Amino acid sequence: MSARNKSLVTGLAALLAGGLFGFGLSLSTMVQPEVVLSFLRFEDWGLMLVMGGAVVVTLLAYQLVPRVLGRPLLGERFHAHVSEWNRDTLAGAALFGIGWGLCGVCPGPAIAGLGTGNWDLLWAIGGIAAGALAQGLMASRR
Repeated sequence: MSARNKSLVTGLAALLAGGLFGFGLSLSTMVQPEVVLSFLRFEDWGLMLVMGGAVVVTLLAYQLVPRVLGRPLLGERFHAHVSEWNRDTLAGAALFGIGWGLCGVCPGPAIAGLGTGNWDLLWAIGGIAAGALAQGLMASRR
């Protein structure tokens, strides 16, 4: 397969996966900040089932897919994602959680929510972009 065709297939697979993810977020109502906020106030436990299901599927996929396939369908090899807990990770997680708790919006559902016509989510996406820009500028100065 030529490099151009491989790039096209990879792009189409990413588009399909993103569409499936967005559809799932919309179907589970995770794109509605009101639903997320009611979950965070312990009034609605439906999103716990959504997140729990996602965790189970992800754990199974990470454990079983490399054993079954041997190598990815669209890549050379499976990569390990080594994560490291440090002060920056802790601070970033805390800021993310505070922002999520204040507005009930997470980046993935915010973008998917635009597809449902909820244009107020553009404010949250602007804040997410500003925060990412600020972090990038801070990181480049170190």
